Amino acid sequence: MAGGNERSIKALKEVWRRAENSFCADCGKPDPDWASSTLGVFICLSCSGIHRNIPSISKVKSLKMDHWDDAQVQFLANHGNAVTKATYEAHIPIYYYQPNYSDCQVLREQWIRAKYERKEFTELGKQLPYHDGVKEGILWKRGRDNGQFLPRKFLLSEREGCLKYFTKQDAKEPKINIKIDVINATFQPVKIGNPNGLQITYLKDNKTRNIFVYHESGK
Repeated sequence: MAGGNERSIKALKEVWRRAENSFCADCGKPDPDWASSTLGVFICLSCSGIHRNIPSISKVKSLKMDHWDDAQVQFLANHGNAVTKATYEAHIPIYYYQPNYSDCQVLREQWIRAKYERKEFTELGKQLPYHDGVKEGILWKRGRDNGQFLPRKFLLSEREGCLKYFTKQDAKEPKINIKIDVINATFQPVKIGNPNGLQITYLKDNKTRNIFVYHESGK
């Protein structure tokens, strides 16, 4: 609010005090003290850093330290978290995990980019689809014995309800075929040493097994 006139400061405080704006629009953290002057959402410091990575879409400013002119304050008043969420979170699939402030940055960044950059939830059916119920691609997988990461083909089948892993791209039979209902996947950037690192945990013969993978793109 530095350098603002009394009228704009008062108006900004009134918008900021609205119940809908008392939590970060992206991760739910209480008492956000940043906002996007182009999206109209109130966000926490951590999420504001992610917004800075998409400057063509979101311009962030501190609610305490930056100057807000009358037009920017009016934009916030006309939008705010509730109105903006109604647009960008209109059609979130029931199975889609919405991260909170305790989740890692990679997960929160992909959530923010999915909402504002790719606009995946503004229309029904706009999410990236499976092709005929199958998603196939290459992930870098850590070897069990030497710890070296090598490219391996993974196939996720909606129809069969399983995740398959192949040691060779032209292999017809998978090395492992895992049922989706026994899988748990968590982002582990520190453990894997890559910001897009993923730990896939599953049960086999009543024992917990792990697969460590990453991809250059967080998408």
